[in-house]
Amino acid sequence: MIELSKKITSLVGKTNAQYGLIKEGDKILVGFSGGKDSTALIHSLNHIKRVAPYSFEFKAVTITYGMGERVQFLADHCAKHGIDHEIIDTKIYELAADKIRKNSSFCSFFSRMRRGYLYKAALEQGYNKLALGHHLDDAMESFFMNFMYSGMLRSMPPRYTAENGLEVIRPLIFTREAQLRAFADRNELSVIGDEACPAMRFDIKMPHTREKTKKLLASLEKENPQIFVSMKAAFQNIQTSTFFDNKHLV
Repeated sequence: MIELSKKITSLVGKTNAQYGLIKEGDKILVGFSGGKDSTALIHSLNHIKRVAPYSFEFKAVTITYGMGERVQFLADHCAKHGIDHEIIDTKIYELAADKIRKNSSFCSFFSRMRRGYLYKAALEQGYNKLALGHHLDDAMESFFMNFMYSGMLRSMPPRYTAENGLEVIRPLIFTREAQLRAFADRNELSVIGDEACPAMRFDIKMPHTREKTKKLLASLEKENPQIFVSMKAAFQNIQTSTFFDNKHLV
């Protein structure tokens, strides 16, 4: 039996209630890479399915890159815990050889391609929502990366509607990465990490912006242990008229 901490179930429940992520009759496709985040996500949804006063269904989908990945253990894990699961094999790795140039960044390419296959599967199979395993650390890192390197105030919302009409939800967005890592360790789960990234097989530069941002946030949290609490509150208290965007000035 998989054990979810009360903290994780409480945070997921609060996020779900506050943003109306899961509703009666929803059909949810879940991106399941086999990492600690997506593993916690499928078990969080399984927990909600057991205790919620409404019914919905979800299926975990694993997208392979076409590198001969061994992902049968993910299917076995889902079967053991009564979670519907599908493996979709792709040729993303083969396509990357033509699309990614030497010394170029790769994260956005693989993420975009994987997301595209998830969108396609959801729409073709009649799912109305796609659930992703992003957590609070991801949201804060995304904000600081956009702020410092792209000139944008942008992060990861708990839910949004994609251009194709599919609603994307992030049930773990209030949880911390450390909590999800502890979940995997406590349950002695075999999870997939960066070693499965297809970019490891290309002669391209490794991403440094996110790693630098992680270190910056870690140093800020060391100085102020409540900084993530404060930033989460700030994300829900946005004073748009105090910035320089003319369309928000009163």
